[in-house]
Amino acid sequence: MAPGRRRAPVKRRRPDLSRALAPALRLSWVVLVLAGVAAILAGWWGPAWLPRRLPAAGAVTVSTCYAFGMAARAGGRPFVSGGLALAVGLAAVLSRMPVLAAAAAVGTAVLAAVLGVLATTPAARFRRVVLEVAVAVVTVAFGALAAAAYQPQVSLMRVGYLCLGLSLLTAMGVVHRLGAGLTGLGTRGVVMVLGGLVLLAVTLAYSQALARWGSPEMVDAVRRGTQHVQATLGACPRPVELLLGFPALAWGVSIRARRRQGWWVCAFGAAGLAAASVSLLGPGRSLSGAGLSLVYSAVVGLLLGYLVIRVDAFLTGTRGRRARRLEAAAAHRPEPGRMHALL
Repeated sequence: MAPGRRRAPVKRRRPDLSRALAPALRLSWVVLVLAGVAAILAGWWGPAWLPRRLPAAGAVTVSTCYAFGMAARAGGRPFVSGGLALAVGLAAVLSRMPVLAAAAAVGTAVLAAVLGVLATTPAARFRRVVLEVAVAVVTVAFGALAAAAYQPQVSLMRVGYLCLGLSLLTAMGVVHRLGAGLTGLGTRGVVMVLGGLVLLAVTLAYSQALARWGSPEMVDAVRRGTQHVQATLGACPRPVELLLGFPALAWGVSIRARRRQGWWVCAFGAAGLAAASVSLLGPGRSLSGAGLSLVYSAVVGLLLGYLVIRVDAFLTGTRGRRARRLEAAAAHRPEPGRMHALL
């Protein structure tokens, strides 16, 4: 080194605290969600000496965590979203105003339906598809418990339609960024989205038309059939979950392993999950009945989803067991992990 020249100081990199705290933050999120669900169940079925507001405290905890988790997963501002959910939940619990309780319950139901979709990851094989659908089922089940713990005084039919619409619109808004926008849909993607909208409209319109304009004999036959299924199985699957929600979610996570346009199909899974997220609202709702209905809908929906996946593979030229195995082995589209931001 030349005389008189000083050596440039070596800059030391500061440790990235956000990366260091991320694992602890994820673990704390999971622990808080489980603690909130445990508080709800303990307040309902636990000993009498527990605080009466324990289920409400658990509901606020789950709502806050779900808002935080959805914002973090969608690339938003988790602390702002979590803070707003915490403020609404506390206001609903402390003020005991029916309007705030209904708003907190509806918001929690919508968060559970959308987060159930965002919590999934791509699945190249069907056994992995089953795992992803199970993650969505657990997520929406916890959200349904939290929504019911607010004890809102609402009409189940109106709240069901409201949550379905809000969940679908919110999921579409997020998926618009994840699925390369409308320009990245292509002809096949447009057909899938339009087909999902038509199926949703037909499912909802048929149930309403049957109740309003159906003949008394047909309405009575449907009612007796539903009662027979409930008496035999303990619950009856819900049509929106059975015909649209879970098949769309199963097919969507399978397509996402190959193309990110699969997010558009997954968005319709939020509409089906919304029906499950409000299943405990309203008087006289049974926890066991709602749980069995969710399980039955998921099982039958997975079977329908498997058929759709097989038909899609057949139409795209993947025929034969060996061809399907080779195609599944090559389908490895990367996505961030389940507890990481998608954007």
